[in-house]
Amino acid sequence: MKRFVCFSAVVLYVMTMYSFPCNAADKIKIGLSLSDIEIERWPIEEAIMRRLANEHGAELISQVANHDTSLQNAQIANMVDQGADVVIIIAEDGATAAVAVAKAAEEGIPCISYDRLIKSDKLAAYISFDNIEVGRIQARAIVDRVNRGNFVLLGGSPTDNNAVLLRKGQMEIIQPLIDQDKIRIVADHWVNNWAQAKAAAIMQDILNSQDNRIDAVIASNDSTALGALQAMKTAGLAGKVPLSGQDATAAGCKAIVEGELTMTVFKDVRRLSPIAIDLAIKLARKEKLEGLRQVPLAELTVDSTMQGSVPCRFLKVVKIDKDNLYEEIILNGFQQYDDLYRDIPANRRPPRP
Repeated sequence: MKRFVCFSAVVLYVMTMYSFPCNAADKIKIGLSLSDIEIERWPIEEAIMRRLANEHGAELISQVANHDTSLQNAQIANMVDQGADVVIIIAEDGATAAVAVAKAAEEGIPCISYDRLIKSDKLAAYISFDNIEVGRIQARAIVDRVNRGNFVLLGGSPTDNNAVLLRKGQMEIIQPLIDQDKIRIVADHWVNNWAQAKAAAIMQDILNSQDNRIDAVIASNDSTALGALQAMKTAGLAGKVPLSGQDATAAGCKAIVEGELTMTVFKDVRRLSPIAIDLAIKLARKEKLEGLRQVPLAELTVDSTMQGSVPCRFLKVVKIDKDNLYEEIILNGFQQYDDLYRDIPANRRPPRP
């Protein structure tokens, strides 16, 4: 009997130690590297991912690079040193971050490129939206309003591959009109860090050089559009010259309600963040990933010299303008009614949800 009790105790101890990995040491640790927190969506998505990680019993550690590419790579390495099982990266520079991804891969730590492509075939996954289609939607919305005259192009950050994909989609729509001499591109600028203040300064210079004679502005996101809008207001062009955006930010949507921004593109980040955490958990557990397809880096970067491919998933996007903003953004709960309509006369507001 004593031998049986002793043997049972040993079995129970072994089972406790090895069969039920639920102690703190076995807790999945997910790293999240953010390029910055100036863009409205990143803090929102960080909060969503932190909540979801907690719900899965995982720990999320995050660091912000503040647009410093060297710092971001150092922070990613630090997360690996801290024991991160997987790292989700919102890259400041898709080329520079590839170095950190390669080093993490050497340590056996998978990396997920979140929204912005990291130019590396060592990625475990790349998840984003259909950015070429975003560019098409933006350009189509503008040429539906004005299909001839002087056009301004405001691209995003040149270190963000999304900016390149957006431009590809935009040019698919407007190049035929350029070839027909209907559209003339009078200014074409990239906006570092997608910064609103920089876009405002660029747009002011453009208006000065063109004596305010512009007919349309294709801006690649809401922050660049709102920067352009600052200069356009001074010139008396707000609401008169079609202007595109992207991200359906609160400020961007409010500008649509006020008749100053023509459109934006709704990318429901509430769908992207759960995918990131789901993939991270599965990668940490070494489970099979589903719902991804291999896409050549040459296609993703619009660069034929790039080699290899990356497992990808792209979500659909929705054009937003004054006709569908209430249904798609307010009733969907993406933005708050009072944030968008607080300054609008009562007789011009839709019903409160």
